[in-house]
Amino acid sequence: MLGVGGTRRHLGREALRGGGRGGRIGGGLDARARKRELLRTLSEERKKEEERQEEGEPGRTSG
Repeated sequence: MLGVGGTRRHLGREALRGGGRGGRIGGGLDARARKRELLRTLSEERKKEEERQEEGEPGRTSG
């Protein structure tokens, strides 16, 4: 294609079949993104638990 810009690159078989993404099919999340998502869900659960305890509902007890 003309006018697209960038450099041409000859792709190997692995790259054509989805390689080069850390071996994850479909280009899943990298380690940092997974950790960020995990921390987000944990903090949401803690926040919900604190709200339940403030309302006086029985919940999980730590210990």
